[in-house]
Amino acid sequence: MSCTHNESHEACASHAPAAAEQPIHIERRWPDGGHTRIPNWVYTDPAVFQKEMDIFFNGNTWNYIGLECEVPDIGCYKRNWIGTSPVIMVRTESGEIAVLENRCAHRGAQICWQNTGKVADFTCPYHQWNYDLNGNLQGVPFRRGAMGKGGMPRDFDPKKNGIRKLRSVNRGGSIWATFSDEAPSFEDYCGAEVLAEIDHMLPGKKLKLLGYSRQLIPSNWKMYLENLKDPYHATLLHTFYITFGLWRADSKSECIPTGGGAHSVMVSHNEGKKVTEATSEMSRFRNDLELLDLETVTPRAEFNRGRVGGAWVFPAAQFGIQANSLKTRHVIPRSPTEHELVFTYYGYEDDDEEMTRLRLKHANLLGPAGFVSMDDSEMLTQCQIGVTGYPNERGVIEMGGRDTEPADYMVTEVLIRSFYQYYRQAMGY
Repeated sequence: MSCTHNESHEACASHAPAAAEQPIHIERRWPDGGHTRIPNWVYTDPAVFQKEMDIFFNGNTWNYIGLECEVPDIGCYKRNWIGTSPVIMVRTESGEIAVLENRCAHRGAQICWQNTGKVADFTCPYHQWNYDLNGNLQGVPFRRGAMGKGGMPRDFDPKKNGIRKLRSVNRGGSIWATFSDEAPSFEDYCGAEVLAEIDHMLPGKKLKLLGYSRQLIPSNWKMYLENLKDPYHATLLHTFYITFGLWRADSKSECIPTGGGAHSVMVSHNEGKKVTEATSEMSRFRNDLELLDLETVTPRAEFNRGRVGGAWVFPAAQFGIQANSLKTRHVIPRSPTEHELVFTYYGYEDDDEEMTRLRLKHANLLGPAGFVSMDDSEMLTQCQIGVTGYPNERGVIEMGGRDTEPADYMVTEVLIRSFYQYYRQAMGY
């Protein structure tokens, strides 16, 4: 699998939401214990949040934007966010996909207000500046004034006042973008392990959009990142997972930190309902529960061969599979204490009707009211309440030891430790 790159920078580079000219300096001291301790203030401090936006979203990183199948025709667009910065993914006249800043070059107003749509060009609602699908400015009302008065200066150059186009990459039908000219290639940024996971689920076949779910969770964005780097909780919290064998501590599994701890790969195997010596530790295991519709948790055999899980691509995206449900998860930070979570469900164009039905049915495991995911959003809310009340305390991350080496078992917090090892270095703590 290869990437299609878009390295165009013809619009004004000064429009980039680059990191602050003077980096934010935060008078905070990381607690003793290094990456085995997490200070509660990383989830609550507005200055920490803004520095994260500058470094991790507007910096030398690649950010998930969407799937190619979400913009099937010329002029189709999708609104999304890189951190707190709104962007537009659009299919241009050439058939390629561009990623643009979602802000007018005139006064900064957001141009696309809807999440999806189809247009011939983009017009800002405020003063009707008009742009083509590549972000080039092609019309300014009253540019020459009215009744011989006013208007723009004679030397005003539309070519220097377009919407900035970001560097972007198409990997197997997934679209990624970066604000940075200094970011490494997407391939080097991800590394071999993460690319293998993306290619596993996006093998070059045409994709088919199945739907979305989205929710606003009142917790810091990193709490959800940690949640998907924490296999230990899943085998204790989620009754549905452990009772019906979807994700258990006594299943074959792998936890692999990559990208210096920023990314991760976490996989397990669906081994069905069973009772083992580990079951006694799982207080939410319910051997008395019977699922009348076993199809809800029984996948039809396909390429993953019962393997579940996927890859977290830092800063804010996960590609994964659960039963036959294929999905991306995208975390959109909204404030130090709030984030939006968007699931995009997809299949392949050559799926038969039965497989599409199963993909949609198995999607009920996840999302705001999913049989599993509803537990997570409630727990993250309670975690945020706790850390907000005690901002000078810290969490302990020692399950599975204190190291950051890959693990072939599930009862570990190694992926969280690896992330905070990376985080501390990047943030200068």
